[in-house]
Amino acid sequence: MLTTAVRDNSARVGLALAGGGPEGAIYEIGVLRAIDEALDGIDFNRLPVYVGVSAGAFVAANLANQITTAQNVRAIVKKEPGEHPFVPQTFFMPAVGELLRRGAQTPSFLLDALWDLIRTREATSLYDSAMRLSRVLPLGLFDNDPIREYLQTIYSMKGRSNDFRTLKAKLFIVATELDSGRAVRFGEKGLDRVPISQAIQASSALPGLYPPVVIDGRHYVDGVLIKTVHASVALEHGAGLVICVNPIVPVDTLHAPGDDSPARRLTELGLPTVLSQTFRTLIHSRMRVGMAAYAPRYPKQRTVLFEPQPDDYRMFFTNIFSFGSRKELAEYAYNATRRDLLRRYDELAPVFRRHGIVLRRDVLLDRSRNLWTGVGLIGGSRRDSVDGEMSAADRLGKALDALDARIAAPARRPRRVRAAAPAR
Repeated sequence: MLTTAVRDNSARVGLALAGGGPEGAIYEIGVLRAIDEALDGIDFNRLPVYVGVSAGAFVAANLANQITTAQNVRAIVKKEPGEHPFVPQTFFMPAVGELLRRGAQTPSFLLDALWDLIRTREATSLYDSAMRLSRVLPLGLFDNDPIREYLQTIYSMKGRSNDFRTLKAKLFIVATELDSGRAVRFGEKGLDRVPISQAIQASSALPGLYPPVVIDGRHYVDGVLIKTVHASVALEHGAGLVICVNPIVPVDTLHAPGDDSPARRLTELGLPTVLSQTFRTLIHSRMRVGMAAYAPRYPKQRTVLFEPQPDDYRMFFTNIFSFGSRKELAEYAYNATRRDLLRRYDELAPVFRRHGIVLRRDVLLDRSRNLWTGVGLIGGSRRDSVDGEMSAADRLGKALDALDARIAAPARRPRRVRAAAPAR
């Protein structure tokens, strides 16, 4: 809420949000809520330019569509009248159609491969046969049409728009054109007739997880393949200050104090964890190089970056299907950002002040504040549900969390401590 002494200077600020899957979106929602509370002179629904990639495209489009930071928080945990809650299961629906189409092609490709192998009997033919069979592998494990349908429903409500051209602000959603490897900005002239919901679907189509999205005969995949944050888009469109949020950070388990880390060696958690760490490391390294290049290119403009710390295990090891985990991640992002703003106060306060925005130290020092009461909900950090209801999927997620904790407990606690524990 603005004080009487501070004008709304939102017109000077841009927002650039990176990807990171459903957990990245929840992290960004928590971060933005903390920033929104701590700053006077800015309205996150009245910025002149929004840039989003993948999950960040979803959050950016929400804000550009007048969905407040408080509404975004409530959507994580509560069904509001006329609203559609944020349900991560929407992002992980099996791509049944893709699997069936590829499966139907398998017999033909298999026969062709066997015939080539029998006819030539050469080692190179074995490789060629294997490569031919790889063509029947599905292009994605999950169906991203439900994502588009979910977003289309949200943006079709009164007062909102699924059309870039009717928004009051500039919204840019970045995807990668697969066949050329170039970044594409939906929302720019010529690409602004693509529905916002479909642009987000394309921007979040991470290869392997989702099939490419076909728009006007061209195939698009996740925009994070080119850049992570794409803050330059907001800088190019005149934003004097760009607030950037990036959830994709590699985890550091080697320097964890005591038994805080879920696993000292990520190899113990299998291939998906190793691939996740590899992807995060590559993406984050490239983002740092890109952010460093902004200062000489835009000497009169500034970027401010918010992201998790390397020992933020909640970001890396969160079971996003669990209601409790989603709630805890949002709380964590909110509280961590408040601490970060306070720690960096002397650095950030002058930056915001130059753009007519006040960073409120008193708000950051107010320990009575929490994420839920600030958005009109009642819920403590140890409650399983804010509104007292959990779906079957949420209850299953909670049960899986409890089972994981019981299985992991022996590996995390010294044997002598377990032996000394009193009977219950």
